[in-house]
Amino acid sequence: MIDLSQFPSPENAPAPGECLKIERPEPGLAVLTILSPHKSFPVLDAPLLRDLDAAVTEFEGDDSLEGIVITGRRADQFLAGADVEAIAQITDPEVVRKAVLAVHGLFARIERLAARTVAAVGGPVPGGALELSLSCNVILATDSSKTKIGLPETMLGIIPGWGGSHRLPWRVGVPTALDAILTGRLYPAKKAFQLGIVDRLTKEEYLHRIAADIAMGRIRIKKKTRGAKSWLVDRNPLAKAVIRNQAKKQVDSKAHGNYPAPYRALDLVLNAHGKSLTEAATLEADAVAELATGKISKNLVSIFFASEAAKKLGQFADGTSPAKFTAGAVVGGGVMGAGIASLMAEKGLTTRLCDLNQAALDGATITHRADIAKKLRRKRLTPSRADAAIDGLSVSVGITGVGHAEIAVEAVAEIMGVKRKVFGDLAAAMADDAILATNTSSLSVTEMQEALPQPERVVGMHFFNPVKAMPLVEIVRGAQTSDETVTRTAALAIQLGKTPVVTKDVPGFLVNRLLGPYLDEAVRLFVEGVSPLRIDRLLLQFGMPMGPFKLLDEVGLDIAAHAAKSLHEGYGTRMTPCDAIAGMMKPTRLGKKSGRGFYDHTGKGKPELMDDLAQFQRGTSAMSMSDEEIVERIVLAMMGEGARAFEERVVATAQEFDLATVFGTGFAPFRGGLLKYADAVGAKRVVALMDKHRGMKDVQARGAGSVQRFEPTERLREMAFSELSFHETGPSKAKKSA
Repeated sequence: MIDLSQFPSPENAPAPGECLKIERPEPGLAVLTILSPHKSFPVLDAPLLRDLDAAVTEFEGDDSLEGIVITGRRADQFLAGADVEAIAQITDPEVVRKAVLAVHGLFARIERLAARTVAAVGGPVPGGALELSLSCNVILATDSSKTKIGLPETMLGIIPGWGGSHRLPWRVGVPTALDAILTGRLYPAKKAFQLGIVDRLTKEEYLHRIAADIAMGRIRIKKKTRGAKSWLVDRNPLAKAVIRNQAKKQVDSKAHGNYPAPYRALDLVLNAHGKSLTEAATLEADAVAELATGKISKNLVSIFFASEAAKKLGQFADGTSPAKFTAGAVVGGGVMGAGIASLMAEKGLTTRLCDLNQAALDGATITHRADIAKKLRRKRLTPSRADAAIDGLSVSVGITGVGHAEIAVEAVAEIMGVKRKVFGDLAAAMADDAILATNTSSLSVTEMQEALPQPERVVGMHFFNPVKAMPLVEIVRGAQTSDETVTRTAALAIQLGKTPVVTKDVPGFLVNRLLGPYLDEAVRLFVEGVSPLRIDRLLLQFGMPMGPFKLLDEVGLDIAAHAAKSLHEGYGTRMTPCDAIAGMMKPTRLGKKSGRGFYDHTGKGKPELMDDLAQFQRGTSAMSMSDEEIVERIVLAMMGEGARAFEERVVATAQEFDLATVFGTGFAPFRGGLLKYADAVGAKRVVALMDKHRGMKDVQARGAGSVQRFEPTERLREMAFSELSFHETGPSKAKKSA
């Protein structure tokens, strides 16, 4: 019997036997259906494991059984994997180790059952759900777009610890298993079948019938085998050495040594062959015990919970969800507008893209079709969905044809008069309950609402560039924006595959407000003599996805300068921007889009640092700073503004704040977000560091604005004195921005 004493149990745990249903539809066959009535989507938590253990005990004592089917309560719902919330609660490595070994023992008993076992799965089959399936003889999956199968544990800072790190390489070989585990990819059904992760596909309506036939031997499954490759690759020390070298380079390029889980997974998968089940289980348990109780996994799990919580922003107070959007419009055929329109069409909305420039519309159409064709080639879209995405986007000069749209997103020039004119025209052309959204990154949503009919339907919907790649959308609530509008707009963001965060209508909202001082401080250090290469390298090591100067080139120097000007106008002296970027800018030097910025992007290889940057530097005062001091100064500039924004309730919770910093600014995920990192450093230490940098001569020489930037808020000093954290205290009452 499984020892469940190590597992945290939910408060609403059902009575024994309620998580599973065992049916005997014919002699020799048992169908085990996962119910978990306490969960909208079942997870492998203590109650389910208890009932699964009891069911396996029953099966072990039944010699009449020929076949067993393990399936979900619906064809598109099997299991959501392990209970991440329970894992997050455990802090003792030995407790984790015992818990992992207990589940290993249960899965090993399933593997040893005399009857033929079939996992009949559909919908999401991540992590522990796949590991349970791998302990069965056959995995049958629904051939549906809803079916996604894989082992995403490394994304949470752990490794597949219930058999995935050895059963998957035994099943599909080392190279395929490494790719699946290191990327954390969830494969669509057909790809999972091609790779050998699942043994057979069937339509949803046939799942249970085909599973029964396989379990009873009426349908024979010819399982894929590795054959000679098992010896030439999986068990060959020379081949594994080559694979290790290549895989480690890939891990290094993404993890930069900051994420231990992929490195542990690499070793486990490479050494899976030649290990007994007991040896492999012990190695997995040791790895999970160390990783799951470490800070990095805890931080990644906190971001996971924050992203899950963000999905509730698209629900009304009573828990119901708005109707899905079917038609939308976008005004503005530039990079952002075209990207938003393309995304809408790809996600199934009938979309109208409007602009006054026919050439812009033609370019947007060509780019949209090329992107869809690329995804079709890579099998990320089916032919029917690709056709629908192309057919779903239409264009027009002017705003004709927008009357049917349920939402219109304006993405025109960042000029208040232009945006208000566009909204006025849209209000006249669209239904009274249609949402009017602005993609502005700097202008006031509240000001846009003035003099418009139904101002409560005006909202900010701020996407980030590139639209399809960046996961965050800021939903900006103006003074008159209704709760219904906010909820419906957040629901659209989720429908488009994005993560919403609701922010107050303040200059820069949240993400750009934090990026402003971060980027500006990097530029000031450059002006004071520090090489952009050094700064970019240090921030990459800190955990940012790219250095600040690479980011400036990606964003565009003109866009960055405009954003900095807006922040200065909104917040005054402390946001006074360094004038170096303005001095560098010219039409041929706007960053990546023009070929040159801080880096030269015109070559075919890796961008090289421009060789004329010395002329924009004004001294060497910062060259003697240590690496640690440089990182401190740049991150503290962001942290100081973050403390102000949090006190003003720009977002509701520390959890949402951290999610926005990770998904929007790219703040190091393994650090858990800006406030989580501040809490790890400690308010007392943060205040001491800010006082130190505020007192430095180079900062003082730059004037009042620079000194103010490193001035701890009164609340932050109170937190330091009381040894409190952002996640413990929550924001104070809203304060007016300085």
